Formats: sequence, structure tokens, C-alpha cells
Amino acid sequence: MITYVKRQDLNVVKYDACIENSIQSNIYGFSWYLDIVADTWAVLVLDDYKAVMPIPIRKKYGIKYVYPPFWLLELGVFSLDDSIDYQPFFDMLFKKFKAVETRLNVDNKIQKSAAFLLDKQMQLLSIKDDYEAVFDGYRKDRKKDLRKAQNANLVEKWGDSPENLIQLFKNNVGKRTPYITSKDYVVLAELIETCINNGVGEILSIYNKENSLVAAGFFLKHKNKVTILVSSTDFNHRKNGENTFLIDCAIFKYQHNYDIFHFGGSSMESIAKFFLSFGAETNEYQQIKYSNLPFLVKLFKR
Repeated sequence: MITYVKRQDLNVVKYDACIENSIQSNIYGFSWYLDIVADTWAVLVLDDYKAVMPIPIRKKYGIKYVYPPFWLLELGVFSLDDSIDYQPFFDMLFKKFKAVETRLNVDNKIQKSAAFLLDKQMQLLSIKDDYEAVFDGYRKDRKKDLRKAQNANLVEKWGDSPENLIQLFKNNVGKRTPYITSKDYVVLAELIETCINNGVGEILSIYNKENSLVAAGFFLKHKNKVTILVSSTDFNHRKNGENTFLIDCAIFKYQHNYDIFHFGGSSMESIAKFFLSFGAETNEYQQIKYSNLPFLVKLFKR
């Protein structure tokens, strides 16, 4: 039986154990992560935490709805075995909420199509082989960019200040995404600090020969996977392969201890093409987008 459990009533030990041991385990499902990035959240729980579906919640004009928080790439259902039936979770979700927008994860294999499921893409690179084998899979333009980076004397710096990364992101990517609010950046700063303190996050910065920050990224580490959560380049310094150098430095470091390099995912063709040029492969996942309030659809846009 599936029950709806509010955050304050959650058995956190059992819940986090389910996230940790699930087939779909990822860092975004843990209670501490959701406590930071979500305004509030609840969980659909199967039996005695055999499977869980965390759901971030907001309220507007007295109506509660499920929304996708920033800085959270995958969520969905987490189960201890692969025989899970997803439909009861969806039925309960739509019973409790009249508007839902949330991402599933790559391991939620929904066989049948449905109007509320949208197909999305993310790019993953296997880094099980040694670095030389991974490098051989780079396309020519990536190798060309790395030669430019070497000639430009770019320097990598691990453990740089979170403030430097966030400011770089604000000044560049952030200006193209004005719907990111000041509160979202406060949340990001807290998230980065917590992940670093917990040993599951690292910052990599790239400086040019003038000691100007030209690229930076924040990487999440969980089990056998490393993920780019946030990254940016200085849009005024993009001629010397800065972004390629950033990713290559990370791959070189993490290849020793991890099997999968997750690019953070994009269904935008130009961004996906860049990620694929490192030898990555496209993986499909699905997003739930459901509304039983057609006259209020605009209310639930960010």
C-alpha cells in the first residue's frame, strides 16, 4: 500500500536507507539534499519503505502543487527491487495534486507511453577505462581545444571558493536565465557548502595566465558516478578551450575512482552535441507534466 507521508512525519533513517540501497540511488533523493533545495516536500511510501517517491511541494493561491526545484537533476521513484509498479505512485500523485511537474530518473523504466510523460535526454560518459582510452574517444574539436588550452597556459585549481563559482555563473549563464532568483543562489551556496563538508562535492576552477577566472564547475559524487551540477565559463574568454579544459581536468581526476561521468543532461541540441563530443552517449529519462487546472496553467510557471 502507498501512503502519503509529510516531511515532519517521515522516518528519516528508513527513508534515507531506501535511497541509499535502491536500484535508482542518486544523491538528489536524500533527505538532507531535499531539505536544502525544496521549499517543502513529502514522500509517497510503499509499505515499510520498500519504495519511495519524494515530491517537492509549493503553494500558490492556496493550491499545493509539485514543482521541480533548481539544482536537482533527477528524482522519481526509488525502489529496493526492479519489479516496482509505477502506476500506483502516479495515481496517488494525481489524486493528491492537481498540478505536477517533476523529473523521474534514468532508471525509472516506464514501458507504456502516457500524455503526462515527456521524453528528455541526458548525456553520460563511461570512464571505466584508463584516461588514454577515454581521451581517444574525444572528437577532433575537443582535442583541438585542449591544445589551445595548453598553449594558453590555463591552470586548474581544485577547492576554490564557492563564491567565485557562483559569481561567475551569475555574470554569465545567470544573465541568460533571469528566472533564477536571488533566493536560488542562496540555496546553491548552502548546497555547495554542505556537499563539500559531507565529502560529496568538489569545485574546480580554471584560471588564465592573467589569473582571471575563466571557467568553473561544481561536481557531485555518489557511488560510481560523478555529475556536473553547475558550471560556467566567462563568456568574454571562450577562445582557448576553457570549457573543454574544465571537463577534461575533471575526467582525468575522477576516472581513477568512478565509472560514469554525468554531464548534467540537456535536451538542447547544441549543448547535447558538445557533451557527446567527449564520447558520451545519450540516455533517456522522463518528466511528469500534469495539470488538471487548465485555466490556471500560468500560475504554475516559474
